[in-house]
Amino acid sequence: MIRVGIYGAAGYTGLELMRILRGHPAVSIELATAQSHAGARLSDVFPVPWDVRLVAETDADPGVVDAVFCCLPAGAAMAQAARARAAGAKVIDLSADFRLRDPAAYRQWYGLEHNAPHLLSQAVYGLPEVHAAEIRGAGLVANPGCYPTSVLLGLYPLLKAGLIEHWPIIADCKSGVSGAGRTPNLKTHFVEANENLSPYNIGRSHRHLPEMEQEIERLGGAARPLIFAPHLVPVSRGMLSTLYVAVPDTFAPATLHKLFAETYCGAPFVWVLPEGQLASMAHAVRTNRCVLSLTLAGPGQLIVCSAIDNLVKGAAGQAVQNFNLMFGLDESAGLVTP
Repeated sequence: MIRVGIYGAAGYTGLELMRILRGHPAVSIELATAQSHAGARLSDVFPVPWDVRLVAETDADPGVVDAVFCCLPAGAAMAQAARARAAGAKVIDLSADFRLRDPAAYRQWYGLEHNAPHLLSQAVYGLPEVHAAEIRGAGLVANPGCYPTSVLLGLYPLLKAGLIEHWPIIADCKSGVSGAGRTPNLKTHFVEANENLSPYNIGRSHRHLPEMEQEIERLGGAARPLIFAPHLVPVSRGMLSTLYVAVPDTFAPATLHKLFAETYCGAPFVWVLPEGQLASMAHAVRTNRCVLSLTLAGPGQLIVCSAIDNLVKGAAGQAVQNFNLMFGLDESAGLVTP
């Protein structure tokens, strides 16, 4: 069994990770931390029958595990990741601390100094459908954000084939309330979120924007602007990104569908819907799927709908997918989706 530790087990992502890993055939959970609930059991924090003792991050010994999952806030993961790597454990970081390659960009967007810049060059961006070969040899994987996962998987076949004709791309995205995390704030208060649909951090203010533009540049070969408009919808979980992209006006729907199907042939968690069907949150919620649909609005005007579960494919499920690759396991281990 591969011994693992979960840092930040008392958040929504940590709980989802615990749920998946408890059913993983090759995993033994040896360590779970929660700074604000140290000394409690997970069953004291959530209504689950799991008698897991929580410890403070400062008391956790990464030397007793083979892998650490960091489900910590931005700024808190880098020190724990450095400790774990020094102890010989592999790290899957679900925060943003290792996603941006430039520490100056991290400072600009997160308002923090990066205290482990020596690890940035070692970190592999953990989008398995794109970077599986690199992930297999990695000691540190930066798990992508939920919005970037849905957007990048929707764009990757077009970027890889060099088929995006004009810029910018428009990404109009909707997320369930759990995407904001478990720490209370006004916009996720029930009365504020229920029966409402609200944009937030639109324009150039959302922290996932530089991550997406960094990877679009990496996949497309040149710096490209992105118009990104995230919205909060009154559901617990789920994400739907609607992408508006200019493609060659000679391309027929069948040609584009074939491109996406061939790109993701063999990818166990990407489902390209048949022509005429549209991706929805219901296709993806509580699964590790990314579900894609393609619609031509007119010659050269492509709409890609990309649906994921923000807590699974957008966080914990993708982290386990990366873990499986890092340890030479079947990519789908513990993640079988009916």
